[in-house]
Amino acid sequence: MQIAVNKIEELRAMLATPQRIVILSHTNPDGDAIGSSLAWAEFLQDKGHQVTCIVPNRYPYYLDFMPGCQSIVIYKNCSDDSAMKAVKGADLIFCLDFHTMSRLEGLSELIDENQHAKRILIDHHLDPGEDFDLMISYPQASSTCYLVALLVEQMCGSGCITKSMAENLFVGMMTDTGNFAFSSVTPDVFRVVSILAETGISIPDIHINVYNSFTEGRARLFGYVINRKMKIFHNGTVAHMSLEADEMKRFWFQQGDSEGFVNYPLTIKKMKMSAMFTQHSDCIRVSLRSRGNIDVNIFAQRYFNGGGHKNAAGGKSMLSMEETLRLFEKYVKEYAEEGML
Repeated sequence: MQIAVNKIEELRAMLATPQRIVILSHTNPDGDAIGSSLAWAEFLQDKGHQVTCIVPNRYPYYLDFMPGCQSIVIYKNCSDDSAMKAVKGADLIFCLDFHTMSRLEGLSELIDENQHAKRILIDHHLDPGEDFDLMISYPQASSTCYLVALLVEQMCGSGCITKSMAENLFVGMMTDTGNFAFSSVTPDVFRVVSILAETGISIPDIHINVYNSFTEGRARLFGYVINRKMKIFHNGTVAHMSLEADEMKRFWFQQGDSEGFVNYPLTIKKMKMSAMFTQHSDCIRVSLRSRGNIDVNIFAQRYFNGGGHKNAAGGKSMLSMEETLRLFEKYVKEYAEEGML
C-alpha cells in the first residue's frame, strides 16, 4: 500500500521548518491510538519539531510499558494549563486514529479556540469528517500505526524507524488486527512487521505486556461477565454483555479492564455479532463486533450515534442500562428483518 504522493508532498511542505505540534487521539485511547501517537511524535521530534501528545483521558494501565508514554498529557487529569498552552500555541494539530472531532469530547472545544493551526488527519476509520486541512485517510488500512509506518517509510526510508518507534507501532498493528487475524491484514502488513522486527524489538515481550499483564480483578471480572452477564439470543447468533458501575467497583475496575471482552462471544461457532455495554458517569458506552459481512459500522451509526469499521464499531447510549439492552435486542430484530444480519 502507498500513501498518495501529493499528500506526502503536502505534508512534507508543512514540516519543512520547525513547528509547534500537538498530536491528539481519541477518548479511551487504545494501543493503536497510543502507539501511532508516540511513534509519530518521535519521528517529528527527530526532525526538530516541538511536539506534545495529548489524549482526552487515561489509556489502559497495561500500556505503561510503551516507550515515551510518560510524556503523554492526559487532559482529564491535567492539573495545570499545559494542555491548553500546547493547543493554543500549536502551528499544526495532528489527529490520529479518529475520524471526527467529536471523538475528543470536551477537548474539542479547546481545539476550536485555535483558528490558525492546520489540522492533519491520519486515520483508518470510515466516513471521516470535513474539518481537516489535510486528510491522510485510508479505511482499508489495518491500523493507524500501519499508516504511520508507511508515512515514515515514504518520507525518509524505513531506516528512520527506531527500535522505540517500532515497539510502539507493533503494539498498534498487533492489537488492531486481533493478533494479525482480521480480514484487513494484507501481505504488506507483514512486510512492515518484518521492518519493525529488524530493529530488534522483542515480539514475545510486547505480547506479554499487552495480553498477559492484567490484574487479578480483571481476571475475575472476565469470568463474572462471561458466566453471569452474557446473553445469547437470535437463534444463537447474537450476544450482549453489560457492566454497571457497581459491578465494576466490585472487581476494582481500572481503565481498559473490559478491553477485548466483546470479542469473546465470537469464539462461539454460530455467533455473528457481539455487543458490550459499559456504564460510565455520562453515558453507556457501546462496543460492537461482528463476523464476515455483518456491518456493525452501519448498526452503530443508525442506533447508537457512533461508527467505526465494518466488523468493529462503537457508540453510546444516554438511556438506562435496562432500556439500552431492551432496545439493542429490538434493533437486532429490525436489522435482521432488513436482511442485514
